[in-house]
Amino acid sequence: MTRPRPRHERGILDTSTLILLTRIQDESLLPVEPFITAVTLAELSVGPLVATTDEERAARQSHVQQAESDFEPLPFDVAAARAFGRAALALRRSGRAVRPRAYDVMIAATALANGLPVYTCNPKDFAGIDGLTVVAVPVPGGRDRAPKASRRPRAKK
Repeated sequence: MTRPRPRHERGILDTSTLILLTRIQDESLLPVEPFITAVTLAELSVGPLVATTDEERAARQSHVQQAESDFEPLPFDVAAARAFGRAALALRRSGRAVRPRAYDVMIAATALANGLPVYTCNPKDFAGIDGLTVVAVPVPGGRDRAPKASRRPRAKK
């Protein structure tokens, strides 16, 4: 027997979840009051700059502007910086490198500093971070893994 997943009142949407947000049909998979981090906004902002076509650049820029309009990002502040140190140590102790997942660790640190869970379509990205509550959001369309910010799906025509 499977138990219904608890729905948190507040939570942070990581970059993968934010990218796929319009495709997530079941609102019960998300927190009642969703937040993003300044780090997520930074990660999204890379997308238009590395796009290879004008169409892709426009779609990614639209995504960034929508996020800026819809959310007031939580800052990466002193408390998050201290939490980052603890999260990075936990990853190193578990044998995982910090550098390739720096954005994810900074998002996790912001969540830890604010006492919030992280909602993600890529829960493996947050594995090994002590004290972090990770809520797996099923990838719409059944893909194994959500796209990275630099590989966002193209806008619908």
